[in-house]
Amino acid sequence: MQTIPLAERMRPEKLDEVIGQGHLVGAGKIIREIIEHKQPTSLILWGPPGSGKTTLARIIAGETGAEFVELSAVTSGKADVVKVIARAEQNRRLGMQTILFVDEIHRFNKAQQDAFLPHVEDGTLILIGATTENPSFEIINPLLSRSRVLVLEPLAKDEIVKIIRSAAKAEKLTLKKLPARSIDLLAELSGGDARVALGNLELAVQLAGNKPVTPATVETAAQTRVPGYDKKGEYHYNVISAFIKSMRGGDATAALYYLARMLEAGEDPKFIARRMVIFASEDIGLAAPAALNLAVSTFLAIERIGLPEGQYTLFHCASVMAKAPKSRAVTEAMARAQTAAQDYPDLPVPLHLRNAPTNLMKDLGYGKGSKWTPGFVHPKGFLPPELQGLDFFPDAPSKRA
Repeated sequence: MQTIPLAERMRPEKLDEVIGQGHLVGAGKIIREIIEHKQPTSLILWGPPGSGKTTLARIIAGETGAEFVELSAVTSGKADVVKVIARAEQNRRLGMQTILFVDEIHRFNKAQQDAFLPHVEDGTLILIGATTENPSFEIINPLLSRSRVLVLEPLAKDEIVKIIRSAAKAEKLTLKKLPARSIDLLAELSGGDARVALGNLELAVQLAGNKPVTPATVETAAQTRVPGYDKKGEYHYNVISAFIKSMRGGDATAALYYLARMLEAGEDPKFIARRMVIFASEDIGLAAPAALNLAVSTFLAIERIGLPEGQYTLFHCASVMAKAPKSRAVTEAMARAQTAAQDYPDLPVPLHLRNAPTNLMKDLGYGKGSKWTPGFVHPKGFLPPELQGLDFFPDAPSKRA
């Protein structure tokens, strides 16, 4: 006989039983308001695995008296959606609301997502979608505009500890059987995922048998924690953003932490090196011009050496980038230059700056007054007359004599 997993047995059925996500379920917050007013609405629940998306959807349905229908976008097709819509229409005639919960809704293509629209609009069904991916990129705009997007956060360690202690109480596990240090380690290795924590607890208890669940048993049950990082997903962009902002802010420790996370998760080291090449010009620029040489050298080294030895070059470069002085002068000058080129795309090049390979051109004034002397400044300047006085480096000291 197959037993129900501990994580499923411990799933809360009432809102007051939910641990975590206080910004959504606390007093006066949106999910509690929905339930207290018995007015379910279409939602997109965006958050990492094990943060409570399915649980909250079921609680909303249960506490508002709506029929709950659950589909997985991985295994369901158009025929399943048609059946749900027919059921919802029947419920509507009977005065009952229908909540359709679609797990991993981002896996439905545009046409499948479009199929929900008219039925969400006319109130036939209330759609609650769950996704681990950024809805801005994965959910069609018409569906987003008809739903509220709620962001769920990874559960904090103390919240995971509470969940584990609650499960231990339900399973009649004493502190002798499950010591506090083992509970702490289970929470630490969960990565903010309640389902992972409870799955590891269940396996650790089985492995321990009649003996206490020691930290060693927990480590055996948990094995290696998978980093919370997806090379093509939201975490990819969040972590690289944190890496760049840490270098920009001069925090070398934070920069190296995020660098290590990316490498541990299997990020392409050339991607990281490319970002540092960009950073060297965009954020350091004139303050330390040699930073660009170092970043390019790091990229070439990674190409030639690869991992794991190439890690030294990445950490070396990131440390220098974080500690180097910063200047946005080049970045700002580039933006000003691009704006000027867009606003004045067709201004004639002044005659004195034009090449004069023939006598006719010389007679016409091409190249007149120009000298092959380093640092020579022509009396008429180097910009078209319409742009005279324009300076892309207004804060820099003048180099002119």
